[in-house]
Amino acid sequence: MSNYYELQLKINPDISEIVSEMLFDTFDCEGVVLAEEAYKDLEMVSTTEGTLKCFLRSLPENFEPELVALKNLLLKRGLTDSEIGSWEYILTEKEDEDWSKKWKEKWTVTHVTDRITVVPDWIEYSPIKENEIIIDLEPGCAFGTGTHQTTQLCMKAIEKYMPKEAKVADIGMGSGILAICAKKFGASYTYGCDNDDTVIDVAKENAVKNNVECNFELNTADKISEKFDFVLANILHNVLAEIMGDLKNIMTDNGILVLSGILEEKKPVVVEAIKKYGLNVVEELHQDQWVAFVVKR
Repeated sequence: MSNYYELQLKINPDISEIVSEMLFDTFDCEGVVLAEEAYKDLEMVSTTEGTLKCFLRSLPENFEPELVALKNLLLKRGLTDSEIGSWEYILTEKEDEDWSKKWKEKWTVTHVTDRITVVPDWIEYSPIKENEIIIDLEPGCAFGTGTHQTTQLCMKAIEKYMPKEAKVADIGMGSGILAICAKKFGASYTYGCDNDDTVIDVAKENAVKNNVECNFELNTADKISEKFDFVLANILHNVLAEIMGDLKNIMTDNGILVLSGILEEKKPVVVEAIKKYGLNVVEELHQDQWVAFVVKR
């Protein structure tokens, strides 16, 4: 078996999902796990620093500049140094000891609500409840696997607010988990788009795995002419603010919009955009340091 590289990257655990996605897009990455390090010798040393372990099959020559470029991209997107973490890293070449099994051990069944359960597809799972919605996923990339707070907030909003037979759009759909969840809750039609072409096939495979029909494509909200009863956007706060008008344009007159991916301290940016476009907040949902808004036209 060939060797692999283990990248240990110090980041703020709150953005682990975003950074995981970026690492998968940039490097020859096989798996990512997060190990939060809040205590040392029984003394709390940090609550906002964690180690993201990324397993790389190969290493590009320009590895460090590319890693720095990713950090700068997050800063450009409106996150601060403290919200990103230090980005100090250790890179180690290791013998391949079937580490793929090791990182899979970190994944488990996630009960998002009493009714919604996300199951990694190598785990055997039988429903506990009669009307349980089970979503099977291969979490090759940690992004959009249902374990992150921002994804869970959206799924909770689907369960509570999505009308039966709704026509649903998921903007920036990643793994496709939200569109799949909506379909399993009775959506008549689900559409998902992303501006990252690497996720389209993954989302399509996940839909097949869950025996649901979803329509996924490379696209952005400003180019969509259709109207939807229920729109989901789980993206960074500043992007949500930028595309709020486009999101409003694809909503039906009584449509519902779920906005997620918002850190508590970035909430005002999104609230200002909601007001600017004359949308009304129905509910503000919270999970740890993350916020989601359910809004109506």
